[in-house]
Amino acid sequence: MRQICLDTETTGVEANNGDRIVEIGCVEIIGRQLSDDECHFHHRYVNPERDVPEEVVRVHGLDNAFLADKPVFAEIADDFLQFVKGAELIIHNAEFDVGFLNAELKRLGKGRIQDYCPKITDSLAMARSIFPGLKNTLDVLCSRYEIDNSARKLHGALLDAQLLAEVYLAMTRKQGSLIGDTIDEVGENLPPLPDASLLIAAQLPQNEQSLHDDFIAMINKKSKKGAMWTKVMSPSETADLSE
Repeated sequence: MRQICLDTETTGVEANNGDRIVEIGCVEIIGRQLSDDECHFHHRYVNPERDVPEEVVRVHGLDNAFLADKPVFAEIADDFLQFVKGAELIIHNAEFDVGFLNAELKRLGKGRIQDYCPKITDSLAMARSIFPGLKNTLDVLCSRYEIDNSARKLHGALLDAQLLAEVYLAMTRKQGSLIGDTIDEVGENLPPLPDASLLIAAQLPQNEQSLHDDFIAMINKKSKKGAMWTKVMSPSETADLSE
């Protein structure tokens, strides 16, 4: 299933009380990477057919003058739906954006976004499960995962969708191996492992060896396929790793 990270900017926070979408940004994840090809982006500014309050303009910078000559949602709806149709949507605080999209689609008699996209993933809910009790805004997650968000001076749907894609990939990245891929993603199609006799065993103080053993045990416990280190150094033990 195609995966698309989506973000919107709006005139306010009340989709059911007349606030409207002013910008939609979408980026498609291809093979767990972001592409520079514009065919994998969808970005539109939208005339909301109402004024944008000054306090909201300070958030995203999209004022009445800028939006005056932009198409209304009815003019961009079909292209937008064609781009996202059949995809999994990944949205940070999905309830907010889905509420606005559904309000816009309802005005046009086009159903709900769930009618076009079979799966909607809330990355905020994911982050809260990974980092319970902590702040999980997009800026905080970028900092936590060392993702460069220096261009984010104001909120912007396309930029935020791109940052969200990088955050989502970081949150869903599984155990990495020394060859730069992940066991769970490549399955059994791993390159041949080197002969253990060719490896140089490091000499460690006992306390450091204990820390190392504990760390490998933790990886074995969390990974369905087990640690690469264990596969190389003790191949006979991997058969006993729990699934």
